[in-house]
Amino acid sequence: MNLPTVRASSESSAHERNLPYSDPFRAEGRGGFSLSTTGPTRREFLIGAGSFLLLGAAGCSGGGDVGGETTSEQARTIEHKYGSTEVRGTPERVITVGYTDQDPVLALGVSPVGVREWFGDRPSATWRWAQDELGGAEPEVLPSAEINFEQVAGLEPDLIIGLSAVMTAEQYETLSEISPTIAQPDGYVDFGVPWQEQTRIIGRALGEAARAGELVSGVESRFDRAREKHPEFEGATAVVALTGEGGNYYAYGPEDVRGRFLNSLGFDLPAEVSRLAGDDFFATISREQLSLVDADVLVWIVNSPAEREALEGDPIYRQLDVVKEGHDIFLDVNDPLAGALSFSTVLSLPFLLDELVPQLAAAVAGGSATGAGTTS
Repeated sequence: MNLPTVRASSESSAHERNLPYSDPFRAEGRGGFSLSTTGPTRREFLIGAGSFLLLGAAGCSGGGDVGGETTSEQARTIEHKYGSTEVRGTPERVITVGYTDQDPVLALGVSPVGVREWFGDRPSATWRWAQDELGGAEPEVLPSAEINFEQVAGLEPDLIIGLSAVMTAEQYETLSEISPTIAQPDGYVDFGVPWQEQTRIIGRALGEAARAGELVSGVESRFDRAREKHPEFEGATAVVALTGEGGNYYAYGPEDVRGRFLNSLGFDLPAEVSRLAGDDFFATISREQLSLVDADVLVWIVNSPAEREALEGDPIYRQLDVVKEGHDIFLDVNDPLAGALSFSTVLSLPFLLDELVPQLAAAVAGGSATGAGTTS
């Protein structure tokens, strides 16, 4: 497996450095004000140039202020983990340093000049569910494993968005010297900003608050219809997990976007997985603890055929009811369904509701889905 990682902090453990690149389990480097800082490893993802239409950070704290009606002609103050950023005018050269922030930006009709790679190696770091919105635009792709400040500055942005970047305070300060920057809102675990909040915050920053609200309402209505169509989901247990090396697996908790997707359909996460995840977005489990994911539905994201083969051949796994009764689903990490689940954005969720919900229904009924997947 190719895994660009660094030792980001003393709290990062050995297994944090060995997780697959396919998940944002990586921490931004703490490189201060250097022009290039390495990261991400897992913990803080399984990433003066320009025309200053925007005014930079003001020093107050607080969570994301997403209420109220705004237009591009009004000043908008966006609160976040490191203070607040005032936005004036209409941003025209937007860079998304968050791994999934390009989706709501595109959904709101703005073509970013720079986007950050996460995984999948898609053209313009844009997956199939966002291709229509991308159109003929060709944003510059920023590397997943680092924020290269020279590259960012060279694109002359007038707004930098990093809600899904989990940037450090040092990185925020450096980016703010280049252009006004919006960091992740306070109050959520790493990589745990809900898609609704992400969409609304970006909508306010772009002067498109009303449109953002409409997009959120539209997707939430689709979730409501899916729950009405599948009452069998209500109260059933389900979990998304990631295969790994060295005998460990990673189950996503209720504060992660994948866990929230299942909750939004009516599923409950296994209580012990939620307890172990705690204030993080996942729980690490050993092969001896595989019974913790013995739910009514188990969705695996697998990084390689070898990892799937090892899992399915494990006698401990084969004894689980979820396996014997055919309630497990396998998605290759590069399958658009796995990508859509990991992104869980205003653009990827409709695709996911169309394509994955039928597989979940089949799994609840006992018809295991083997992850034939979809094409990119």
